[in-house]
Amino acid sequence: MKTPRPLALAAAALALLLAAGCAPPQQSTGDSDAATATSAEDFGGMEELVRAAQAEGELNVIALPPTWANYGAIIAAFSEKYGIKVNSAQPDASSQEEINAAKQQRGKSTAPDVFDLGQSVALANESMFAPYRVATFADIPAGFKHPDGLWVNDYGGYMSVGYDATAVPDVTSIDDLLKPEFKGKVALNGDPTQAGAAFSGVLMVAVSQGGSADDIAPGVEFFRKLNDVGNFLPVDPTPATIASGQTPVVIDWNYLNGIESERLPSWRVFVPNDAAVAGFYYQAINADAPHPAAARLWQEFLFSDEGQNLFAQGGVRPVRADAMIQATTFDSAAFHRLPAIDGMVTVPTQEQTEVATEYLAENWAEAIG
Repeated sequence: MKTPRPLALAAAALALLLAAGCAPPQQSTGDSDAATATSAEDFGGMEELVRAAQAEGELNVIALPPTWANYGAIIAAFSEKYGIKVNSAQPDASSQEEINAAKQQRGKSTAPDVFDLGQSVALANESMFAPYRVATFADIPAGFKHPDGLWVNDYGGYMSVGYDATAVPDVTSIDDLLKPEFKGKVALNGDPTQAGAAFSGVLMVAVSQGGSADDIAPGVEFFRKLNDVGNFLPVDPTPATIASGQTPVVIDWNYLNGIESERLPSWRVFVPNDAAVAGFYYQAINADAPHPAAARLWQEFLFSDEGQNLFAQGGVRPVRADAMIQATTFDSAAFHRLPAIDGMVTVPTQEQTEVATEYLAENWAEAIG
């Protein structure tokens, strides 16, 4: 499954939490061409941006599974609304694989136009992004965006444990995962040294064991124990492995585990109140995007009321939620299905993420080897 990165949620907002050949020619936008446009105004307004994007005719996205944050519906809505073909590559890729693909395909028409990344990968690759401020930029709190629009948080959620109640006992704490009944059944969504979801999963476990965003070591030690007793399952979970019963317990974002509940009636989702870990993903434009106008129109769509409500319908917290609630432009039914957490919420800072990522690079493989 797509395994991005830890997200950056602001505490105040949490309190309210209730994608071979030559690149095509750039489209002229008057004073500034599409590849350097920093807002729709550089095109002469939204109508001209739409016209430029439609002239390009295509958009390349990467690492966007249809069931991830409702991206299937989002892609379909964007394509239908603007008549632009969306090419979706490597839907199950990790954040780092998105960046690798952009580097390997630089200058080709197949390179990704936009990114949807985890915190650590996004912040380590800002030089690859093009600054752009969407029309709703002012609605997004300062802590959720780069001041120049190099990246903007788009949606977020909580880390959770999903499980098949017919295969294992109810999970009421992280420690339950060490019980004999969970032998060979506990899967983590990805490699925490490369994937955001997995990183946040280890952090959640660390917090449950007395650790913190400053000390992820207890999380690594827990997985060492989990592996030693035979409970850790080194298989990347997917909807198929869950449906087949191959991965009956999955540590992943609540919105992904929540989707499985709709497919498998016996699938339950546990978000530990005493170890709540939250995060947002990072949306950015590839500075070398082969379809620069379409890339910018995609951003405008994602951060519009329509795009944000589509995210909410996928069980994730849209970054403009507070502003939309205030303006009453939110999808009430979708917003009311978002989880509420009672207690402290851990959100790693950039510095904490960097330190934890270094620790994982040095200790993870040995712990689960």
